[in-house]
Amino acid sequence: MTLSVAIAGASGYAGGEVLRLMAAHPELEVRTVTAHSNAGQPLIDVHPHLRSYADLELRETTAETLAGHDIVVLALPHGASGAIAAELPDDVLVLDCGADHRLTSEAAWQRFYGGEYHGAWAYGLPELIHVDGTRQREKLVGARRVAVPGCNVTAVSLGLVPGIRAGVIEAHDTTAALAVGPSGAGRTLRTDLLASELLGSAAPYAVGGVHRHIPEILQNVALAGAADASISFTPVLVPMARGILATVTARLAPGVDEAGLRAAWVDAYADEPFVHVLPAGRFPTTASAVGANTALIGLALDADAQRAVIVVALDNLVKGTAGAAVQSLNLALGLPETLGLPVNGVAP
Repeated sequence: MTLSVAIAGASGYAGGEVLRLMAAHPELEVRTVTAHSNAGQPLIDVHPHLRSYADLELRETTAETLAGHDIVVLALPHGASGAIAAELPDDVLVLDCGADHRLTSEAAWQRFYGGEYHGAWAYGLPELIHVDGTRQREKLVGARRVAVPGCNVTAVSLGLVPGIRAGVIEAHDTTAALAVGPSGAGRTLRTDLLASELLGSAAPYAVGGVHRHIPEILQNVALAGAADASISFTPVLVPMARGILATVTARLAPGVDEAGLRAAWVDAYADEPFVHVLPAGRFPTTASAVGANTALIGLALDADAQRAVIVVALDNLVKGTAGAAVQSLNLALGLPETLGLPVNGVAP
């Protein structure tokens, strides 16, 4: 039986990527797409690469328009999902690609986002390891409300959590420096996102512990047993349309050697279809993950600094957003987790 889908915010980058992935999903049929300023336009006028959706027209985003479908994906700006989601029936599977339902702490929400707090949903990072060895995917089976993680959060969490849970790194002195493509900021007109500002340049932003993804990262590492964790997190916009390259470091636990360090990540992700640890001495590039629902990880031990260095590459629009939504959707509905999701990227 084909499941009907409505996508709110379908004119944006995240919404467009959800559409692209769902076009290849054998169990899903996208019947309704909505937008704000683009309402009334044919979808392919906004996403000319999505030719299989030539019959769809963007409609106004209302709860009434979204209701009546088996699945609703909210690809809306932060702060816009909560009120609409509250009006949708309880039996509809709703996936929020924004931040409105990610944080379990209202205090953290008020500090980093502000505005009305709408509560936390089942968290859509299936590979996230808990301190007891279970994975987040177990919390997604049968869920009807799913919060899709932040893209930077996915990269940093997948990089840190195996070492924290295994006890090979310390959680109170971690760093993350990320090269990020501007599509992560959404399809919006801003001076700092113009090509003339970005090309030939690298620009840090949200420097000094103010980035909104920090509490979400700390929330994830706490699940792995690190309640006292801290992280210095610095993202940098670079001139590539999509992708994240996260270089994460952490102080080694006493007595940890290179073999023990590497084993923590290899063992953690050995059976994961979408998280791949590269051979020793190899490190990922963002180009290797473009278009794929994969996170690629390279590891090194910096002996002089006594730190682990974990490099994670992923496509912020696929594994970082739309792919995570479809992967979580599959789990929630009891479908094969990998259904409709690519592991092969696009090159050159």
